[in-house]
This record gives sequence, C-alpha cells and structure tokens, in this order.
Amino acid sequence: MTKYAIRLALALKSRWEDVREHAAEDRGDISITTIIIWVAAVAGALAIAGTIGIVVTKYNGKLSGI
Repeated sequence: MTKYAIRLALALKSRWEDVREHAAEDRGDISITTIIIWVAAVAGALAIAGTIGIVVTKYNGKLSGI
C-alpha cells in the first residue's frame, strides 16, 4: 500500500509541475477589448434585471390574475 501511495504522490507532483509550467507560459495581458465586452455585458444584464424589477414592482397588483 505504501508503494502505491508513493507512486501516486510522485505522479501528482509531476503533473502539478507540468500544470504550473504551462500556466506560467499562458499568463499575459488581458485585451482592453475583452474588458470592454465584459463591462458592457454586465451592465446590460444589470439594466435588464433592473427593468424587470421596476416593471414587476409597478404592475404587481395588475399581474396577480395571470
């Protein structure tokens, strides 16, 4: 059982080192376009959610029969 635990630990350590090396290579600057798209998407989602909230609040009594 101990042999298997040691083999597993070595395999995991080796894999972890490979992942860390690959991650270090992939790091880079985020494009400003990507940031603009994310900000616009979040702002749009918040605007839609806010509009739905306002409409539901305004017409809450009238929507109860639906």
